Formats: sequence, structure tokens, C-alpha cells
Amino acid sequence: MNTWPLKSLTVEQAMEKQFRLIDEITKVFPGDEIMTRGDLGVVKGLNQPRTTNKVEAVLANYFHAEAAMLVRGSGTMAIRLGLHSFMENGARLLIHRAPVYPTTTASLKMLGIQTVEADFNHLEDVKKVLSEEKVDGALVQLSRQKMDDRYDAEEVIRCMKEARPDLPVLTDDNYAVLKIPKCGWEMGADLSSFSTFKLLGPEGIGCIVGKKSYIDKLRQENYSGGLQVQGHEALDVLRGMIYAPVSLAISAQVSEEVADRLNTGEVAGVKEAFIANAQSKVILVRLEEEIASSVLEHAEDLGAAPIPVGSESQYEFVPMFYRISGTFRATDPEAEKTMVRINPMRSGPDTILRILDEAIKKATNEG
Repeated sequence: MNTWPLKSLTVEQAMEKQFRLIDEITKVFPGDEIMTRGDLGVVKGLNQPRTTNKVEAVLANYFHAEAAMLVRGSGTMAIRLGLHSFMENGARLLIHRAPVYPTTTASLKMLGIQTVEADFNHLEDVKKVLSEEKVDGALVQLSRQKMDDRYDAEEVIRCMKEARPDLPVLTDDNYAVLKIPKCGWEMGADLSSFSTFKLLGPEGIGCIVGKKSYIDKLRQENYSGGLQVQGHEALDVLRGMIYAPVSLAISAQVSEEVADRLNTGEVAGVKEAFIANAQSKVILVRLEEEIASSVLEHAEDLGAAPIPVGSESQYEFVPMFYRISGTFRATDPEAEKTMVRINPMRSGPDTILRILDEAIKKATNEG
């Protein structure tokens, strides 16, 4: 099976991301402030903690954006608020012709947004739809929604902007930001949205970066003290983001090695293995028998995590063995019987191969 995973940063490139974030922090924070837990509450004139305001300035500079905003509700709320910043009730949103991530579907229903589909794998289809349909905005997911997705998000955004320069474009950067060279804003979108929990940050905090006019609108509506991201949370966003790029690059490197070793026959019972972004960059393993559910049960007993907490959060370090994603299952329901999804998290290849080998043997003996 052919897949087109996103091209990950090398460890050396990830190190540069880390170093540059530190450099941006030093330009905004004096040393004595960065060694604190920040302030709390709503400061007059800012309507947020001073520390949070400074962290947002760091993030805007880091992503070469006009503005940045931390929000409660992780990636889901970042996407929802991003859409709300330029979409009215009843407006029409251009999306990829593929199963939509469930929480995004809920956001579209909540906001009363109608969808128009185009196949992002074929730019001519994107141009055709934009020329024939009334479209008020677009959403581009950087990670893959189905196994045969192969589009280049930057080319898709460029195509949209060439056809409709005034078209607002929001990117869903979850599972991609700081794993690949650019965020959606840096590719030409108006806003990028993502969860900082997936970047080793605190629970429940999302981030929006991009055009100031859209973010200013959200700030005006985000005036309640209970909606503010507190200073200590904002600093924790930075602390996690410092280490995330290198950690994620190592994980991608491990994935490649595991797939290569499985495809050379190192583990009996494996038909093939390949890398895919589903949603995280993972190893998809096709088994020779329909024993996927049993393999997953035994893998959990052998120390593998069975379900995500935040998908690459600070709590997830053992390898994760779980079923293929909901969007992938929607395109191929039968694959659930023969395929398992493995995210290395912080583990090495030998641990993953040992657990998989033992789990397959136990599942096969049951049959």
C-alpha cells in the first residue's frame, strides 16, 4: 500500500527550532521573569496576565505571525474559534473531500457552517470548485485524513489564494506543527490552529497564530477572567514547546527504523508496515491474520499504552499500540481487523518490535 506521510524534520533541523525558540524568549523576557511561575488574573489594559501576553508575543515572533493567542479548549477550541473569527452562521466552508475529524464536525454544526468539498489531492478540482461554488472560507488539515492523501498543504493554500485572494484560510496544524518545517500561517494561510498539549505543554491549552485582525476580534470576545490562560500555564506552553521538536523528530526516526525492520521480516505474522500520518505520524502494521484486536489486548499487557491521553502529550512515553484512526476506518472498515497503529512516543525500536512480536505470538496461539 502506498502512503504519503508528511516529511518530518531531521533531529538537526529540530534542534534549530529549539534554539530559535529560546532566542525569541530572551528577546521578550528578562531572565528574572522566566524563572518564575508568572502572574494571574486580568491586568488592566491587557485584560489578561502580563506573562501570558509576553508568551503570546514570543509565539507570534517564533511563527513569523502578526499575532498569537492562547485559548482554553486545546486544538478543538483553537479550530472552533479560528473558524468563528471569519465565518458567519450559514456561511460555506471549503474542506477536503474526506472524512472530517469528529471534533471538527461538531464545531461546524455548532457554528452553523455549511461545507463545500473539493479533492485537495487534485488542484484542478480545487480551482473548479472555487470558480463554481459560493465559498466564504477554507479549512486545510495539514495531517492526513485518509490513507491515499498526498496533497502538499502549501500548494493547496497557494492554489486557493491565487483563485480567491480574499478567501480566509484556516489550517488545522494538529499532529503536524513543529514536526514539519512550516506551520500553516507560514505556508500562506490566514490562521494556524493547534493544541499545545500535543507539544508537551499543559492540558487544555490551544494556540492560534496568524492575522492580527482575526485574532483581535477573538480577544474582544475573550474578555472574561475565566477564559484567560494564566501566567503559569503560558510559561508551561513554552517549556513544553522547547523540547517538543527534538522529541518528535526522534520519534519519526524510530518509526522509519521500525517500518524498515518489519518489512525485512524481523517479526513473524506481519504482512507489511508503512508510515502514515493517521493523525500522528505512526507505523501502520498489516497483519497476516485477522487478529488485530487480540494483538492490541496483549500489547497492553506487555506494557504498551492502549489509548492516547493527548496524542504525544507529556504523559505519553511508552509506545502506543491502538486501532487505526476513525477517519481511516471510515474509508476502509475492514482494515480494522488486520491493522494496528503504533506510535513510538519516547521508546526505541527494539522495545516496539519486542512487544509486537510477543503480542502476535500470544494472539496466534489463541487461534
